[in-house]
Amino acid sequence: MTEILFYHLQNQPLERVLPSLLEKCIERGWRVVVETGSPERRDALDAELWTYKEDSFLPHGTRRDGDPEEQPIFLTDGPDNPNGATVRFLVDRARPADVAAYARVVLVFDGNDPDALGDARAHWKALKDAGHALTYWQQDDRGRWIKKA
Repeated sequence: MTEILFYHLQNQPLERVLPSLLEKCIERGWRVVVETGSPERRDALDAELWTYKEDSFLPHGTRRDGDPEEQPIFLTDGPDNPNGATVRFLVDRARPADVAAYARVVLVFDGNDPDALGDARAHWKALKDAGHALTYWQQDDRGRWIKKA
């Protein structure tokens, strides 16, 4: 059964949070696909992952880079999984599709956006009703993740 995690952003933007979550996946040897809500957001995250730290970057690619099967992290704005990822991140209101194809699905949503919050609640209900194991994480005032459900 797919483990599904909801990450509720409140005090930090996606650009600050996503790299650390992806780093943890890479440390564990997991292959990841990150689905964004638009090509523009995919391209912005692509640039961010190369520059988010002065002394580091996250190995990743998009379709335009070629050889997607070689990428430990693949950025897309669609439902594809060309790198054979077992973990899928959904950001910027990307919708969960074939969650059963993954060991873990991570929905990251902006709690300051009423539409994103509404989508996350609807996804939670639908996925819970489908029998998936769900956990909900929320940032505290220091940006640490606290498991709430």
